[in-house]
This record gives sequence, structure tokens and C-alpha cells, in this order.
Amino acid sequence: MKAAILHGREDVRVESIAPPALRPGQVRVNIEAALTCGTDLKVFKRGYHARMIVPPSVFGHEFAGSICEIAEGLGGWNLGQRVVVANSAPCGSCDYCHSGQENLCDDLLFLNGAYAESIVVPSRFVQKNMLPLAPKTRCADAALTEPLACVVQGWEEVGARPGQNVLIIGSGPIGLMFAALARHHGCRATLAGRGPRLQTARKLGADRLIDVGASGDLVAAVKKEDGQDFDLVIEAVGKPEAWQAATRLVRKGGKVNFFGGCPAGATVSLDTNLLHYSNLTLYSSFHHTPRTIRRALELIETGVVRAPDFVDGEAFLDDLPELFQSMASGNRAVKTLVRVRSTFS
Repeated sequence: MKAAILHGREDVRVESIAPPALRPGQVRVNIEAALTCGTDLKVFKRGYHARMIVPPSVFGHEFAGSICEIAEGLGGWNLGQRVVVANSAPCGSCDYCHSGQENLCDDLLFLNGAYAESIVVPSRFVQKNMLPLAPKTRCADAALTEPLACVVQGWEEVGARPGQNVLIIGSGPIGLMFAALARHHGCRATLAGRGPRLQTARKLGADRLIDVGASGDLVAAVKKEDGQDFDLVIEAVGKPEAWQAATRLVRKGGKVNFFGGCPAGATVSLDTNLLHYSNLTLYSSFHHTPRTIRRALELIETGVVRAPDFVDGEAFLDDLPELFQSMASGNRAVKTLVRVRSTFS
């Protein structure tokens, strides 16, 4: 079968590999929809991810498809059944799992290989984070489950209430998903970012858009365009300066979620006087849990989040190396659907 193999820094190649044999408890899934992701772009640029992928390795983690092979003796699943699989699976037995913090599991397993014709789903994923799709759910929509689950995790941790003013910093896929959730939960959302993605935020229900512009002065841009106090500020960029700005844009007694992961080794200077005397509550949400994976799929299957709002490009599997080079050079597509075969559902 064809699969994209990450060999190192900015070195991904589409190769022909032998499909691995199934082990007990596993299934093989024909991939019918695979999506690009900002995390995959970071991995491509860096050439590895200490927790997720060590080259040479199959690549990609947002996908949905149909079961084409089931290990002998495994029940509960059917050939041809359409499924979505999360990119990680917790152990279920460590202290973090027992406390409902499966995203922090001591033995969190990760799954890569979305940019391929098929993928073997390990037994722990089959048990914990492989979900059947409703008959009318498109695989392209379902492939959004994993990133949306991370957003659900962050949204639920801050406990936003209907009617609150929310500032979302960042107009990438994650920021846009936060805008969709804010609308769904009755909040007034302002999104600050750059470029044509801002108009996508408008379609998703953002009440106000702020173009940060070339100056990059986030605080000045927001305060110039929007004088309201924000009950909640969500940083969805992953830059230290945006983390710092977030604490200066939230109201007294408000909440900040440092959702965007900064580069390894980055540090942030925060005004302790501001944090203390403004009584700010700070969060830094990470990843997802089996519960938020299921909640994300529910939001997708009820139409709150749909692929047409996020997927604005298509590419063939053979063109994946050029696609990632384009993304690394500043391609502004929100998400690209990678065609690993000629038809999709």
C-alpha cells in the first residue's frame, strides 16, 4: 500500500510498504478521509515529536474510514463499518486515568499513519477510542473529531456561561473551532487574527473580528477595535507574546486559557501584580479524553461543526511532500483533505 513516511526534518516521502499483519484485538481501516493538521506541520518542520512519532515512521493522525479486516476472535465490529479513531488511547489504570484526567495518562499511546491507504488500529484504541459513525455522517466531517475533542476539553475546563464575552486569539483551525463552540453555547465571541481566515470565523458565528495586521501588536489592536471587557480569553496561537497579551485583555476576575502550545523551552513573563490583584484564573488545557472524543463526534453529527467550514483545500497522497512544503512556506489553507484513494464518503 501507499503511505507517507516521515524520515526527518522536512523530509516526508510517499512510499509503497507492506501492510502489517493484524495482531489479536486489532482491526484494519481503509482510510476514506485524512486531514492536515498544525501539529503535523510542526512535526514535519522539526522532523520528530518526542511523544508522538520517531522517524522513520508513518505520518498523520486525523482520519476516518471503514473497517476492512478484523482480527480473529474480536467481536462487536463489522466489516465495512465506518469509524473514526482518535490519535491516542489512555491506559485506564494509572492514577490520572482513575481521576478522570486520561489526557495526562502515564502510558498514553499515540497513533500515526493517517496519510496512507489503510491503517492498523491497535487493540487499546479499538477498546477505548474507536467510534462508529452514524449512517449519514461523512468521513470528512468525522475526521475533525480529534482536534475538536481538544477544543471541547479546553472549553469545558473553563466553564464558560451563556452570555459571556469571549476573546479568541488565533484564526487557525483551533481558534475557529472555539468560535463555533462559543456560538453553540450562547457566548458573544470576538476573534483576533490575520488574513482571510477571519471571514471563516464570521460564518462560524463570531460577533466581532479584529485583524491584528502587520504590526502584530495584539493588545493595541484589540483595545482599539473593541472596548468591552472579556470574561474569558482563549490563546490559540502558541506564542509566548500571545500568552502574555491574553492576561492583559481579560477582565478582573476573568479566566484565561493558554491553549496554544509554545515551542519547547519557551518562557513567559507574567505580571504577578496583575494576576494577583485582578484575581485571574489561568488554565492550560492539553489534549483530550475518551469522553471529549465522544462529545466532539456528537457535535459533528448534530451539525455544530462541519468539514465545509474548515476544509478549504484538497490534495492527492502522492502530492503530500509538496503540500507540506507549501504549508511550511506559509500556505494559508485552514485544513486540506488528502485524497488517499479516488473516492470519499
